[in-house]
Amino acid sequence: MILHGVMLAPHPTVAREGYVPSDPGRAASAPTARRTRPPSGPCIDSSEAGLRFVAVTSPFRSTTILAVRRGASVAMAGDGQVSLGPSIVKASAAKVRKIADGQVIAGFAGASADAFALLERFEAKWQQQPGGLARAAVELAKDWRTDRILRRLEAMIIVLDKQDTFLVSGTGDVIAPDDGVIAIGSGGNYALAAARALMRHTELDARTIAHEGLRVASELCVYTNDHIHVETL
Repeated sequence: MILHGVMLAPHPTVAREGYVPSDPGRAASAPTARRTRPPSGPCIDSSEAGLRFVAVTSPFRSTTILAVRRGASVAMAGDGQVSLGPSIVKASAAKVRKIADGQVIAGFAGASADAFALLERFEAKWQQQPGGLARAAVELAKDWRTDRILRRLEAMIIVLDKQDTFLVSGTGDVIAPDDGVIAIGSGGNYALAAARALMRHTELDARTIAHEGLRVASELCVYTNDHIHVETL
């Protein structure tokens, strides 16, 4: 359901226990709602047809990360903006960094503390099988999906080495791009479109494409700035 342009989803208590009647006289016959953990992101409450709804905004707004692979070169770029509601609280955050003894580049979108916890777990998985990026990504996704603590972490990460690129999410997804280009975050679609156009119609290297893709995203997305940091392998 859409309310004023915002997609609404049934409140967890409604989805689990059934309808919550708006008529007080019917309250006695309604199922008892369980106490549930509130949504983690900003939400909007509304009432319609006797039902209670919650619209949860995306927690992955305040960044853009773009990974590009062309030939033997790979690059990952990220902007530096950190937003708190309608305000910019930092303009030069480092969201892209090298890990695993400099053999892997990782970038994150979402809550910083959650992302760092995931990157530490990923690095531990990678060290168990040095050079096995795919296996480490799959093992992290499995833990992230099934662990009661990890599955509450709100972030997405992209990891790449000289051979592979993967997006890892808390839903258990491990995605390798078909064309060597992938992006996440609020300006991800803008950066992805720009990078694909440059890949098809220019001979620019991976670093330049990543930088220019982020620059285009910063011109279109209010949660992305032009303080761009690029890492390469």
